[in-house]
Amino acid sequence: MIEYCVEEFTVSTAVDDYIHRFRDVATIGGYCRGCENHGRSWGCPPFDFDVEERLRQYKNLLLIATKITPKEQGVPISAAQELILPERKRLDKRLLDLEKQYNGLACSYVGKCYHCAEDTCARLCGKPCRHPHLVRPSLEAYGFDVARTTQELFGLELQWGKDGILPDCLIIVCALFHNEKESI
Repeated sequence: MIEYCVEEFTVSTAVDDYIHRFRDVATIGGYCRGCENHGRSWGCPPFDFDVEERLRQYKNLLLIATKITPKEQGVPISAAQELILPERKRLDKRLLDLEKQYNGLACSYVGKCYHCAEDTCARLCGKPCRHPHLVRPSLEAYGFDVARTTQELFGLELQWGKDGILPDCLIIVCALFHNEKESI
């Protein structure tokens, strides 16, 4: 088991401002279309709803950046999920609780859905999601530039692995769209 430290950062902003500054459907959508999960998971595009319409129902946005730093250097990229999955599950639970409490819309971390075994998503057979109460698309799936988000709103630079080794830290970004007048 790889030991790691976690730091969490939050930013609240207006949805209209975030859409205007950070949504780049052409570029980010192009990355999504190039991904092996595109159209193969209910957490990934294309969607059967109007994303812009869904997001604009909300006035405010809580963004959460979680920085995961392994305590040792030289961790292989193949161990990334060992670091990410426990934090992702913790954040998903928190987001779903907030979504319910504030009648909002949660956006999860990008990556493969962990609610169904690989290549068993009901979408592959043209059926509805088996876990619609759990699955939430990511900010990237909605066309948001998360690298710019982390840099400009959190002052954090996304890092990439090199030569099969993880970077110094991993950053997970998720969000809650809501209509509360006060910051959550």
